[in-house]
Amino acid sequence: MRTFIATALVTAIAALTTATHAMDPRFKDANGDLVADAPTNAADFIDPATLVFAYTPVEDPAVYAKVWDGFIEHLAKTTGKKVQFFPVQSNAAQLEAMRAGRLHVAGFNTGSNPLAVNCAGFVPFALMASKDNRFGYEMEIITYPGSGIEKIEDIKGKRLAFTSETSNSGFKAPSALLRQQFKMEAGKDFTPVFSGKHDNSILGVANKDYPAAAIANSVKVRMEARGVVKPEQTKVIYKSQTFPTTGYGYVYNLKPELAEKVKQAFFSFNWEGSALAAEFNKAEPPQEKFMPITYKEHWQVVRDIDKAMSVSYACK
Repeated sequence: MRTFIATALVTAIAALTTATHAMDPRFKDANGDLVADAPTNAADFIDPATLVFAYTPVEDPAVYAKVWDGFIEHLAKTTGKKVQFFPVQSNAAQLEAMRAGRLHVAGFNTGSNPLAVNCAGFVPFALMASKDNRFGYEMEIITYPGSGIEKIEDIKGKRLAFTSETSNSGFKAPSALLRQQFKMEAGKDFTPVFSGKHDNSILGVANKDYPAAAIANSVKVRMEARGVVKPEQTKVIYKSQTFPTTGYGYVYNLKPELAEKVKQAFFSFNWEGSALAAEFNKAEPPQEKFMPITYKEHWQVVRDIDKAMSVSYACK
């Protein structure tokens, strides 16, 4: 096994062409923080009777509906609103729900954050972190023992599973790496397949349905902790630099007083003994609280990858 270090991906990103990203015209960014400003007209604020919350569709929505139950109750108590958990099935569905005004508070996955910010008016303000403020995950390219794949070049002529085109670790980062560092193009040097979710890719490799897959190792760690897959069923041939995890936030036109209460709910949530702690403490670093972040600072590396991949933030 050969594991590559972060500098390979950094070099790949730096060497690729860049593209300009434009925020949707209906949003304004007068203060330069790269997220949509709140409306200047009070009539444009929304104050829904029921707040709709959605967690990124990284894994089985049924599993995570229960994991978020305690937080949903806390969010309802803090905001004085009814709160509904929306089990989205895809990144596209989650983005469209916020853009259409049907989703008010959400956790968007790493790669979808820039699209959500620029196209749907998402305002991220938190991510999960350890008590000492460590956070993040790494993109891994994995295979299974006996696959005949020992290094990246061995993927040539075989299938490589991605998750979805909006995923950072499930598509954009590995594509940038393969294209620049290894001169490998999808459709020419290997056959890309899309599983839809990280858990599908991980299970696909563990069950030998896919020879290799690009995944977020935080998802794999949680699946191993639940006994869904065993560590010996997969092996790592590439591990990237650390990326930010799921970003949590609200839609830009939420009534300011309500938006502040939403933020208060995240930062006042008691993790001790919660279902969130039981699930997310399994990560490394353990995710033990919600930490304040800014999109401008914490998503810089993701935006750089998007530029390298000529990703457009134009709304479709």
